[in-house]
Amino acid sequence: MDLEQLKYPVGKFISKPRYELEELLQSVVKIQALPNELAKLLNGITPEQLQKTYRPDGWTAQQVIHHLADSHMNAWIRTKLILTEDNPTVKPYMESVWANGKDYTFTHESSYVILVGLHQRWSLLLLETLKNPELLLRTYFHPEHNKTFDLAYLISLYGWHSDHHLAHIRNAINS
Repeated sequence: MDLEQLKYPVGKFISKPRYELEELLQSVVKIQALPNELAKLLNGITPEQLQKTYRPDGWTAQQVIHHLADSHMNAWIRTKLILTEDNPTVKPYMESVWANGKDYTFTHESSYVILVGLHQRWSLLLLETLKNPELLLRTYFHPEHNKTFDLAYLISLYGWHSDHHLAHIRNAINS
């Protein structure tokens, strides 16, 4: 596998100008399924496997699990802001700096538990939101990109993000 395939094992995220309801439902299902899919990957895993990387100079499987919790907590908060404020400005964070924090050396269990509860609550909110399609057009401003995005984009992005990092963890474990 070349470096690009290792970085993007499910392909790069491709933004669309418009998302169909069925596509968004599939993304919510991916978000909802992430904890169960992660549990399958982690079943019987050794501490040594958790320290393997999915590519040269990449994060370990353990770091990816912690990143999923951090990133998806941020996405949850962004979802709530989108639904409760008019075009809120979200706070960016430096993922690579976070990934080198002391807490990323802790065992993965705490981040897994966060993902279980977070994804249950987040996916239920998203499923309810899909019943009211005009809510999908609500927006947020991301200062790092100097761009406005809508909730439909966020849902699609995090459906992809779930698959993207599950593939990273799978590749790390099997490396």
